[in-house]
Amino acid sequence: MEMICTAGKAPGRLTVANEETLPEKKNKFLLLHYKIKTQLKYIFLADDDADDQMLFEDALKQVTFPTQLTISNDGLELMSNLEAVIESPPLDVIFLDLNMPRKNGFQCLEEIRNTPKLKDIPIVIFSTTASEDAVNKTYLNGANHYICKPRSFEYLVKTIETVLTLEMRHKPQPIKENFILTIV
Repeated sequence: MEMICTAGKAPGRLTVANEETLPEKKNKFLLLHYKIKTQLKYIFLADDDADDQMLFEDALKQVTFPTQLTISNDGLELMSNLEAVIESPPLDVIFLDLNMPRKNGFQCLEEIRNTPKLKDIPIVIFSTTASEDAVNKTYLNGANHYICKPRSFEYLVKTIETVLTLEMRHKPQPIKENFILTIV
């Protein structure tokens, strides 16, 4: 399933129409903010729960980034989808649930990290599982971050928005203390 969302207009957010509208000094922060907010983000979500998929799609419509979402219902479908689209365009992030049928998130993470053409794709574990074992195992297998699924829609939107602002591609994995993302 694929969905394209355009940038939403949330109250109180700065909207920059285009690069020419920036102040004469071309404030570096605003320029960076503009480029991050206007670049299309390619996102994969691997989750077998239809309700969680729907909530994720709805939350994605609320973020201020233009996005393209591909949803996989299990690990086998994720790996098949990755093989189909990996050449173009590059993915910005995979949100990966751990508890899925046929091939779980642990197996997908290991396979992605051991596949040369996939290994640099940023992966954020997105699971209800909060066990120390799961966190340690995903950290050791090279996930970029770990997020326990937020309990409210508002926090889900904030979580997705935060992840989309992170520069994870070609960056080293964060130290263990910064691995788990908690959005408040």
